[in-house]
Amino acid sequence: MSETTADVEKRCRDFRRIFHDLKAEVGKVIVGHETIVEDVLICLFCGGHVLLEGVPGLGKTLLVRTLSSALSLSFRRIQFTPDLMPADIIGTNVVMEDRETGARHFQFQPGPIFGQIILADEINRATPKTQSAMLEAMQEHSVTSGGKLYKLPEPFMVLATQNPIEQEGTYPLPEAQLDRFFFKLLVPYSNREELAEILQRTTTGIQPVAEAVMDGPQIIAAQELVRRVVVAPHVQDYAIRLVLATHPGGQFATEQVGRYVRYGASPRGVQAVVLAGKVRALLDERYHLSYDDVAAAYLPAMRHRILLNFEGQAEGIDNDDILRDVLAQTPRTLDEAAAAQ
Repeated sequence: MSETTADVEKRCRDFRRIFHDLKAEVGKVIVGHETIVEDVLICLFCGGHVLLEGVPGLGKTLLVRTLSSALSLSFRRIQFTPDLMPADIIGTNVVMEDRETGARHFQFQPGPIFGQIILADEINRATPKTQSAMLEAMQEHSVTSGGKLYKLPEPFMVLATQNPIEQEGTYPLPEAQLDRFFFKLLVPYSNREELAEILQRTTTGIQPVAEAVMDGPQIIAAQELVRRVVVAPHVQDYAIRLVLATHPGGQFATEQVGRYVRYGASPRGVQAVVLAGKVRALLDERYHLSYDDVAAAYLPAMRHRILLNFEGQAEGIDNDDILRDVLAQTPRTLDEAAAAQ
């Protein structure tokens, strides 16, 4: 039985309600950081992974724990350390002995990656060999061990944290892994009012707890609904041109990109921009993507997908500044693009 217009409208209203309910539950525990919370939820409904970057003590780990409490999903935490091995993440085959016959056989013991909400804490502390164990899980939602493929439970989401200041004993994430993160979110310091509220909640014996308001099937249904949002050709072309503008030497590259960028974004970048824009459209009670939706999703979806050259690194150029310049220089409509040329 096909859905009617009224059915679709009801699903969209339910989506907006559950989104705001989730945000409210997380807000019971997390003070401030409303934009960060909203972007994490957008990633959840797009089926993507999140990289949270900020100095210690800003609530990155607490945010992930709180989100898992607001969802009826299995939660696993992996503390990344220099001596962590790939088998400590994905699991390993162990020898088992049958008590009756004495026969021995290998049995796979799943690792902590077999969860639905995965907290990869301080992910840049593990060696590249161990970091690479996350690649298949994040892209294909599966792991391979002993020549066998094991599917991960759905929905599956990785939320990784890293400290941008401390460099000793850390291993920068390779570009291949960075590209698998849907958003990279920069967690800022709390302001005066937020710090007062944090003290009120944490030093007076009050312990707010987030309650579960959504389960796995509901999340998967919401992810399917998001993908049904309509994208007009001219808006899609705008998103494409924004991504192509990060390619040095390309047709749409800006002056700053040509001077400071070594490699631009991959197709995953435009996928992330469009999908995140679709969630924003639904939250704004629209069923089509707009230019503003694309622009709002651009920085978090792209800041980790461009690689600076030596000159850009030497001058301390910030990726966000380059992307803001791309947004400013890239015309939205085809008429504006023709006039610019």
